[in-house]
Amino acid sequence: MATTTPSRIAGVAPRRGSMLLEALASVAPGKPLREGLDRILQAEMGALVVVGDGPEVLNICSGGFLLDAAFSPQRLSELAKMDGAIILAADASRIARANVHLVPNPNVATSETGTRHRTAERVARSISVPVISVSEDQSVIAVYVNAEKHPLEPIPRLLARANQALSTLERYRNRLDTVAGSLSALEIEDLVTLRDVVTVLQRTEMVRRISEEIERHIVELGVDGRLVRLQLEELMGGVEDDHRLIVRDYVHEEAAWHLAEAVEGLANLGTDDLLDLKAVASMLHLPGGNQNLDLTLSPRGYRLLSKVPRLPPAVVEGIVGHFGSLQKIMRASTADLDDVKEVGETRARAIKEGLSRLAETSILDRYN
Repeated sequence: MATTTPSRIAGVAPRRGSMLLEALASVAPGKPLREGLDRILQAEMGALVVVGDGPEVLNICSGGFLLDAAFSPQRLSELAKMDGAIILAADASRIARANVHLVPNPNVATSETGTRHRTAERVARSISVPVISVSEDQSVIAVYVNAEKHPLEPIPRLLARANQALSTLERYRNRLDTVAGSLSALEIEDLVTLRDVVTVLQRTEMVRRISEEIERHIVELGVDGRLVRLQLEELMGGVEDDHRLIVRDYVHEEAAWHLAEAVEGLANLGTDDLLDLKAVASMLHLPGGNQNLDLTLSPRGYRLLSKVPRLPPAVVEGIVGHFGSLQKIMRASTADLDDVKEVGETRARAIKEGLSRLAETSILDRYN
């Protein structure tokens, strides 16, 4: 299983810069570049490595010598014995140049004090390529990408943080399941309020944000993050689908407002606004805005229909389009469901029985 490339877990896109995640993946345990950097640390040397050999990089290079040799950890550590920077190909598969003097724009702001680190930050800010500095004095590897700096942490510390985040995610997922189950029962009884919907979406976004934090740990852990990834995938199973279906159930598209914008807007809410139910409701353009959280809402039925076994999305679309609301779908007879295109008598009975079981289970869970 690949564990050292940034990916989407359960449809969750990491919000931190994808370029930084790619750079962290390239220096994760198990990668040749990380082995070379570790060799430099073990030899108590320093280094400055630029990952990219395009024209923009060559324009700030002075001196040194051309290598164009295949990359190996041993070669990297040997070349680090010289004072100059090492230039790698963009995929770190080849060593392009060594012993290079980098001349970035001196007017670029930097918060660093050491010569090597100041150069690394200025290069990263100037030409948007990953720059890696290895501190000889502090024995720290730092990755610079654009305006971001990320010091690599020891694996035991990263694992401890990832496991702590997993425990937090598990608690939040349990709370999300509780409010989502309550929403299902309320939908069946036609008692849903704006507050109920916003609460579930708020909890979903909290879970998603914790999962993103863990995903960043997984990227940095590389081959050591396999078990963390398995646990994350298990905990996040179904969260993204439920989130998407709830938005489709309640958010009404407008000429200048679409479902994708609702999802993106929720993802971009600040922490304080996310904790404010009225702010969430207002941002999502839900009926009633943020004026009355006790306003009654009616779902279209996407989420509950998706829980009926072996019901294709196209059929779900057809049923929702035909009836318009969950309550009409719940009241529909087998013959009414059979009238919908691509449903048929057998599937109509299965839908009716499936919805009846869901209604019974949801209400029992709510009141027990």
